[in-house]
This record gives sequence, structure tokens and C-alpha cells, in this order.
Amino acid sequence: MSCTQKDKKNDSFSFVFIGDTRNDTGDNKDYFRGACEAISKLDNFEFIVSPGDTDPLDSVLYTMKKYIRNDIVWYPVVGNHEAETDSDMEWMRNHNKGGNSLPNIVNKGPESCIETTYSFGYKNTHFVILNEYSNDTCDNCTKGDISDSLYNWLQKDLQETKKENILVFGHEPVYPMPDMETQRFRHVHDCLNQYPENRDRFIDLLQENNVLAYGVGHTHNYSIVKINKLWQIDAGHSRGLGDTGSRSTFIKFNVTNNEVAFETFRLDYETGKYEIAHTGILN
Repeated sequence: MSCTQKDKKNDSFSFVFIGDTRNDTGDNKDYFRGACEAISKLDNFEFIVSPGDTDPLDSVLYTMKKYIRNDIVWYPVVGNHEAETDSDMEWMRNHNKGGNSLPNIVNKGPESCIETTYSFGYKNTHFVILNEYSNDTCDNCTKGDISDSLYNWLQKDLQETKKENILVFGHEPVYPMPDMETQRFRHVHDCLNQYPENRDRFIDLLQENNVLAYGVGHTHNYSIVKINKLWQIDAGHSRGLGDTGSRSTFIKFNVTNNEVAFETFRLDYETGKYEIAHTGILN
């Protein structure tokens, strides 16, 4: 095997993306535990990313450690419910204490949110975690926006990376979308579209720097849409029967060189099992 072939093989990995879990964690199998048990049966994956509203966070981590695996690596995003709860924000800061205690950190966030905004690298992929409730004075004092300090930090971070794939994660969609099955629509007017000028420059920045996808939550509705060159992926929720307005969902991403494929698993209410409902390649 040539060095090139070996390197390409080593660039293959998977990770899992889970949405809103709040208040439905713990040992009841009808809720988040059911999603965790299904995730535990997947082929190897390296870590989990979740786009906010995962409070109470200690209970989420307990459930993942017990029903997925004890050594799980978790990159949680600040959502509006974390931002409005002092104890949640303290937990989030301690989870990445000093801005670099999580694995593979590349860049700490701006001074005001050094522990809740950051980027990390894994093999050939650059990941960015954004705290959209931060500005230049604190990490939980906006209503969900890409403030100047966050934008400037992100611009520098994206320009510096040499990775083949770039994925950015925040809590709020640039455009809220309905669930792909039920067509339920939530948070129609209170996503990043509250501040259209900042939203638009954020989209432009992602596209100018060849960001492949922007992963979000907030709506509890699963959707994958392409906005010009940028994919927006809404993870929906992973609350099991805690929200029946759309099916409980998690997504497995499989990265092979510069190809990022996904498998979306959704809860079948009749069987009580998570089945593949949607697959594709982001290109």
C-alpha cells in the first residue's frame, strides 16, 4: 500500500449528531435512553456533537455514559436554554475548562466565551463550535446572534485551517425549516433570522471559506437543505416520546477523505426502534 493510500484510509471516521434532549434524559427507555441504546449499536464512531438545549447537562452525560459507552467524548453547543440558566453555563464552562480541556482543540474562543466557542480538528476535518449567545462582554447575553466578536473570531479561524472538510455547529438555524416528514414549523421568527444583516454576512462567510455544512438544533424538527453552496442540517430532537410533533432522531456522519455521507435514524413508533429514514452525501 502506498503512503497516499494509507493516509486516505486513515482519514475515514464517523461521528454522531444529536439534537434537543432537554428534560427527557435518565433511565426511562421511552425517552433519550432509547436513542442512546440505538447509538450504542452503531459501528465505530469517534464522538458526539449536539447543537444545544441539552439541559440538564449532567443528566445527558450520565445517560450517554451508561447507555452508549463510559468513555464517550461529547462536544455540546450552547443553546438558548443553557444561556438562560446560570448552572448550565457553569457546567458548560467546566466541561471545556480553560478553553482546551476537550480533545483536539485547535483554537480557543474569544475572551468572553473562551470555553464555549472553539474549534477542534479530527483527521482531515475542521470542526467549529459556536456560542451564539455571546458577545464581547459575556457568554450568555444575547438572544441568538452572530455578534461582531464571534464573527471576527470565526473569520480568522476559518482562514487559518488547511483541513479538507469544514463543519460548523451552532444552535440556531439561519433559516428555520419544517420537519421533513410532519411539516411541523417552530421558531419561525426567532432564529438567526431575527438579525438578517448579521445572518446574511454569516452565511457569506461560511460559503467564502468553503464550509460544507452548518449543523443546528432549536426547532426540534429534522431537515437537511442546501442554501447555495452551504448545507444546513437540523438534528431535530432525540427525546423519544418526549416530543411527538416530529420523530425522535439522530444522525451518523461518515467521513471518507472529502466525502461526507450521512445516515439519519428516526424512531418508529410501532416497533419502538430507530430505523434509517434518510441517507445522502453532502457535496
